[in-house]
Amino acid sequence: MQIPMSRLTLIGSLRPEHHAEKYRSESHVDGTFMAGASLRSQVLQCSLSRTVNPFLRFWAHFPDLPWPAGAVDSLARTIPPPRHTTRRAVRLENCRAELLAAAEVGCAAGADRVLLYLHGGGFVVCGPHTHRDLVARVSAAADAPALIVDYRMLPKHTIADAVADGVDGYRWLLDEGWAPEQIVVCGDSAGGFLTFAVAVSIRDAGLPLPAGLAAMSPLIEVDPTRKLAHRNADRCAVIPAQAMVALSNRLVREEGTPVPTPADADLRGMPPTLIQIGSREFLLPDAELMAQRLTDAGGSCELQVWQGQVHVFQAAAGIIPEARLAIAALGEFIRKVTWADPVVRSGQRGA
Repeated sequence: MQIPMSRLTLIGSLRPEHHAEKYRSESHVDGTFMAGASLRSQVLQCSLSRTVNPFLRFWAHFPDLPWPAGAVDSLARTIPPPRHTTRRAVRLENCRAELLAAAEVGCAAGADRVLLYLHGGGFVVCGPHTHRDLVARVSAAADAPALIVDYRMLPKHTIADAVADGVDGYRWLLDEGWAPEQIVVCGDSAGGFLTFAVAVSIRDAGLPLPAGLAAMSPLIEVDPTRKLAHRNADRCAVIPAQAMVALSNRLVREEGTPVPTPADADLRGMPPTLIQIGSREFLLPDAELMAQRLTDAGGSCELQVWQGQVHVFQAAAGIIPEARLAIAALGEFIRKVTWADPVVRSGQRGA
């Protein structure tokens, strides 16, 4: 089902200090520029540039130190889940997952649409515990539960394993009774990479494609060459260039071979896609590349470039208005591309 996205998505909901403009990148990629950066978003950017950015610069000098996955997960377990959400533990073939629904969604088993969510974290850290708040907000905006896949990560496993886990999550949703037309695959950062890689693998496995794809600040090319040549190479508040180089080198060592980009896959027939990215992000060239490749393949892709916003700024929805606007746009997109029929297979869900 091909539904073209409006280039003025959400313009009616923008605050007075925000407005939507046509966007055209240096590489001639078209999209929507969401202009206007609130004082809160500027303070957040300044704060991250003085905390997270220096930490990653330091890490880049010692990239062979053990991955901090255990520490991040232990810390994340202390974060209470969002209030009034429902959660169901799910066991996939090779990993765990969690079916989460915001309070506004009600019973996940009776929902008319559902998300397959792939978290970010550079393929090495994070999981359901770190992403529950963000996913709950997207769930509420989309009026859909979300299956958060706790996919296998480096260094014990490969990126291909993570992709396979995402496909297993999709199969689980189909087995639970949701139709492909009711499913949207969504992810942030490295989860954005997986969003597109999983979609390609779903198609290659002979499965019907989902209704849509959505990516927040997606990593598309592990190779940093294109990004290092971009004007944002030294402008990003979160990801310093040397950290991306160090991560890329280590990922290649762990994988034993250069990591192929989903942008080079056969993208013909991919479902409607929404990509959101901050205008000063290190990964802006990746978002532009993926949007261009999808469009060149005949697909419908809306690229939203948000002025002055940081990497995965949507995670700061409790602080900055732009994050809430972006999540609202994401929810609008998900509702638009999903086909909902409350009687279709409803008796099979939650079995």
